Amino acid sequence: MRVEKTEIEDLLVIVPSCFEDNRGYFFESYSEASFSNQGINIKFIQDNQSLSKHGVVRGLHFQKAPYAQAKLVRVLQGEILDVAVDIRKDSKTFGQHFSIVLSSENKKQLLVPKGFAHGFSVLSETATVLYKVDEFYNKESESGIRYDDPALKIDWKVKISDVIVSEKDAILGTIKDLD
Repeated sequence: MRVEKTEIEDLLVIVPSCFEDNRGYFFESYSEASFSNQGINIKFIQDNQSLSKHGVVRGLHFQKAPYAQAKLVRVLQGEILDVAVDIRKDSKTFGQHFSIVLSSENKKQLLVPKGFAHGFSVLSETATVLYKVDEFYNKESESGIRYDDPALKIDWKVKISDVIVSEKDAILGTIKDLD
């Protein structure tokens, strides 16, 4: 496993060691020992999975403290543009975002720590996304930022006419609305 730092502190790209032969491939998508050896000591307690079609934008979601979640995101089938926005008010990169293509082909994962809003857009016909979290969902702490917040200037790599968002995501506030 290789850990790549991003321009935003604590936001990491995980590249697993993949072993391929004429039968197919094998890799460890998660190993507590391997993560710990890299200084990543997050106890994941739940896996979540979604299937979405091309043009779907999910996010930007987060949970407020004390139920904030760290996420380890990967794609089982298809391709997404995964996006994390730093919403840590005391961070020198507050309001900045990072995006990366995650796919079943490249097998990369994004480790999104607490203090980030997270979302993705589906670039392939469909995509199955799996992500681990370190806290259980709590409806009262659920929050988010509009995917099309003009202050963030995120290019979701999907034509505006193809974008599909939930009613709930369409009415989210902007980053300026965060308390």
